[in-house]
Amino acid sequence: MSAQAATTTAPSANASPMSVFERYLTVWVFLCIVLGIVLGQWLPGVFQAIGRMEVAQVNLPVGVLIWVMIYPMMIQIDWSAVRDVGRKPKGLALTLIVNWLIKPFTMAALGVLFFQHIFAPWVDPATASEYIAGMILLGVAPCTAMVFVWSQLVKGDPAYTLVQVSVNDLVMIVAFAPIAAFLLGVTDVTVPWETLLLSTILYVVLPLAAGMLTRRALARRSPHAVGELVAKIKPWSVVGLIATVVLLFGFQAETIVAKPLVIAMVAVPLLIQTYLIFFIGWWGARWLKLPHNIAGPACLIGTSNFFELAVAVAISLFGLQSGAALATVVGVLVEVPVMLSLVALLNRWRPADTDKACI
Repeated sequence: MSAQAATTTAPSANASPMSVFERYLTVWVFLCIVLGIVLGQWLPGVFQAIGRMEVAQVNLPVGVLIWVMIYPMMIQIDWSAVRDVGRKPKGLALTLIVNWLIKPFTMAALGVLFFQHIFAPWVDPATASEYIAGMILLGVAPCTAMVFVWSQLVKGDPAYTLVQVSVNDLVMIVAFAPIAAFLLGVTDVTVPWETLLLSTILYVVLPLAAGMLTRRALARRSPHAVGELVAKIKPWSVVGLIATVVLLFGFQAETIVAKPLVIAMVAVPLLIQTYLIFFIGWWGARWLKLPHNIAGPACLIGTSNFFELAVAVAISLFGLQSGAALATVVGVLVEVPVMLSLVALLNRWRPADTDKACI
């Protein structure tokens, strides 16, 4: 693949106008949330069967749907641009500082504030501690897969997003367990390495390899072939997203209906944390004068969570029916609607030229 072909096709893919379906994505996601809850109540056996399709606590149907979301984005990655990422280290620095030096500690502080003080009259201390633990596990697990979706929706630089995610994954391997152990106040945090490894392969390595091979083959055929294919398969990213939402809410339908007050209490600090981390990242991006197509994904990586890992660790440490596991599940439930609201904010603030600094 020539550098000229790469630079010709990637902008056209990124610059394609949003379809009506994408423009009203928030509406479709809300309808899918309702549909997932209804179907989960109506056909619990079906969702239980799908939920059991796991390897190393990674749900394979959800993994396939996320793969469908990510593959079109991987095709757009300009590999000549990846080689130049090292010349622009500020975006990587912002991602690492927010994800590992700020986010875990603000999440722990909010958990303590709400469940040891504000909500203390309504939650017993033991259960409150489990909720805090679940929130901490979410805070120490920044996003891996879904950030490619959010990056595309805000016209982020796909090559830079890939590097941000890859570096973040490498840090997660060595930093997740020590930070979680410190914040949880324990010395033996069991990290399910199979889950971490399989998730990285399933959500990053395989779609990346497929996208790279596809782009190389198409670039040899025609300078416009990449953009044409992306335009054709791009709607599948949205289909994968809304199907994932239906499954996630279908899995948790009974919990949502049975414990609405608990879910609301856990959701409050999680919502505050999400918007807090986003604005910390955004203010940092403005201070560093990052271009919008780098600042957007940098903010969203820390804001979103690697919920598969958080849920798996919560279950292994505290049990399937624990408050910690429930708290991580609530993180899954609030993530998509909240992230869509932040995508809308970034798109509203986006300059006409995404290479310009955020304002």
